[in-house]
Amino acid sequence: VDYVPALCTRTLNNMAALTSSAVAMRVCAGAKPSCRALKSVKTVKAASHRRGALVVSAASAVATGYASALSEACGDKAALESVHADMETITAYMAANPAVGAFLKNPTMEGKVVKDVLSKLGDEADFHPFTRNFLNLLVDKKRINSILSIAEEFENLYCESTDTQVATVTSAVKLENEQQFLIAKKIQEMTGAKNIKLKPEVDPSLLGGFVISYGKDRSGFIDMSVAGQVKTLKTDVVIV
Repeated sequence: VDYVPALCTRTLNNMAALTSSAVAMRVCAGAKPSCRALKSVKTVKAASHRRGALVVSAASAVATGYASALSEACGDKAALESVHADMETITAYMAANPAVGAFLKNPTMEGKVVKDVLSKLGDEADFHPFTRNFLNLLVDKKRINSILSIAEEFENLYCESTDTQVATVTSAVKLENEQQFLIAKKIQEMTGAKNIKLKPEVDPSLLGGFVISYGKDRSGFIDMSVAGQVKTLKTDVVIV
């Protein structure tokens, strides 16, 4: 981020004042590989990377296509909000139950069995009819194994249509609800977005404070962590 309003900076700095700890640094040097070996490894990696990129691109296109179709099917705001809530429920449920993901990705599982399981989940979570029909469609088209990537693309489309800015806040310790609210409010002031969706994460290696990433491709970045401050000090120190 090239510019951060002074008020936002002061507020975030105050909130970043979490308990810091001592930092120990160690550098390990290894043997330098030969140029021939490096060239061989680079060639293999490049070919593998190209093949992987094609697969990822195709999968992304499929996810985008289905997500777009679902978004367009939601003709009004109420339907969009309901379906969005359903997709968040599915994502959270699969994250909490890895076995469900393995079940959906199992190619030997009969479609009827998969639909029955999804139907029960829909009954418990009171899914919108659009969501139920969409899940059945994915089963019929043998795309249910891509539900997470489709849900992610749908989330992006939802945020675009509702002017929602998604921000990830990674902190050394879990932030309180009030702290999250204040951070979201400041991000809203900085970006001018109508809505802010905060995704909190915890990374003890930050030692203290927090790091915020937001914007398209997470191009917006604010580092108020102790680890970030230490890194800055290291680059500022001139060894004579």
